[in-house]
Amino acid sequence: VALDAKLNLDDDSLFRHTDLQELRDPAQEDELEYRAASLDIAYVKLDGDVGCLVNGAGLAMATLDVTTAAGAMPANFLDVGGGATIEKVASAVSIILSDRKVTRVLVNIFGGILRCDVAASGVVKAYREHGINLPLVVRLLGTNAEEGRTIFAESGLPVTFADNLNDIAAALGQTS
Repeated sequence: VALDAKLNLDDDSLFRHTDLQELRDPAQEDELEYRAASLDIAYVKLDGDVGCLVNGAGLAMATLDVTTAAGAMPANFLDVGGGATIEKVASAVSIILSDRKVTRVLVNIFGGILRCDVAASGVVKAYREHGINLPLVVRLLGTNAEEGRTIFAESGLPVTFADNLNDIAAALGQTS
């Protein structure tokens, strides 16, 4: 006689198991992870205090490594994706800012499909909507990076710019 059972499903396989989708209980999931999944944002909550907004899983992993090497702890893995809009970036940042452990935010964007000015506009939009002034460390590289830096510089938000991964590590040390 079985008295209990637990079933773990890979979220990416649920489309093949529509019969099991109705068994999913959002109350058993992390609220922020559930919110991110509903917006098609790759997000995993971690235990640190540095909120990370990145585009691309590889860059996100490198960003987590740099954050940890700098003596800081990432609060999340978040890959906003390549084709994100201002609204999607703002939603992603809103998820980061909803984590009460986050004391600063690291933005590391390689502008290709996601232009740096779009990412910057989304971040500023979310900060204004939340009325939060947490310190930002920002690295923008690629398409419209200068425009993105200008958007941040003119936003009035507490921004420290980084040109490379070493600068990110140094800036994180200064914003702790």
